[in-house]
Amino acid sequence: MVVASAAGLVLLLGIGSYSVASAANRDHEHRGGHGHGHATPTGTGTASPTASSTPKATATSTPSKTTATTKPATTSTTKPATTTSTTAPATAPSTTAAAGSVSLPPANGQFDYQIGGAYTPAAAVAIVDRDHSDKAVSGKYNICYINSFQSQPGESSTWSGLLLKNKSGSNFEDPDWPGEYFLDTSTAANRTAIAAIEGKWIDACAAAGFKAIEPDNLDTYDRSSGLLTKANNVAMARLLADKAHAAGLAIAQKNTAGLTKSDATSAGFDFAIAEECQEYGECDAYTSIYGNQVYEIEYTDNKASDFSNACAAQGKTISVILRDRDVVPAGDKAYHYEAC
Repeated sequence: MVVASAAGLVLLLGIGSYSVASAANRDHEHRGGHGHGHATPTGTGTASPTASSTPKATATSTPSKTTATTKPATTSTTKPATTTSTTAPATAPSTTAAAGSVSLPPANGQFDYQIGGAYTPAAAVAIVDRDHSDKAVSGKYNICYINSFQSQPGESSTWSGLLLKNKSGSNFEDPDWPGEYFLDTSTAANRTAIAAIEGKWIDACAAAGFKAIEPDNLDTYDRSSGLLTKANNVAMARLLADKAHAAGLAIAQKNTAGLTKSDATSAGFDFAIAEECQEYGECDAYTSIYGNQVYEIEYTDNKASDFSNACAAQGKTISVILRDRDVVPAGDKAYHYEAC
């Protein structure tokens, strides 16, 4: 297991273009956390299954208890960071990406989730996930985070005419993230317009040296009171996948364990980032599609056993990490990072 602390890794490279609180719990596509999918910022989200993890692991497997005051580790038991496989694993869905045109993350490579603020990763880290406003890290496989299915706070004007309306005619606001509004993916015209805006972000990710994108909040259809459908968002994801592949980037399925292998193939996803799948018993939903190219994040505000159990169950085959809920940068007193 690898442990990093607030005391270590304190060189900050900058933070995202939006607040840590909003940036950091956007990837729990099931339950409203970082990616809204699985976890919720408060741990009580009503979105589809995502969860949050607890601070320390007390498992009987490889992970050991840590606190934010321990030194960052510089050794790792995971795979190297320089893997450049060009096709998805045998169990992964096929995509339209030309063979050799995209590079997938190292299978079971040590992952670091930095969407709440960039900082220097430990030497053992192979894969770094950062906001699209941040810089890629030299010598690592870099994933570019994009909030693709809803707006950022204060940016609703970017999406004029493209925000979902509720039954009263107001913009459909995420109940767990005030000021964030769902994008309306219900028509082909809207999806095309949304993809045109986000396509510029994807091009910028490629130009900055990222190798993949992580489009977040895929699960808005499951939280839209029936106003959006899974088919709407899968079709939206396909446009993003085509754009990413054309730019030489792979694309991650973010949370959303309700997708089938057929859905994943239709969307064009290449690998998965799964928040709190141990907490919600969903990890098999991802590994059954993507094999060992699943990157799991558990959170410190969930059960202490989630991380240790995840390490025991699948830590030898996929990358599993434990992070603080707001995924704050190293140096912040709330920072927590472990890898098994």
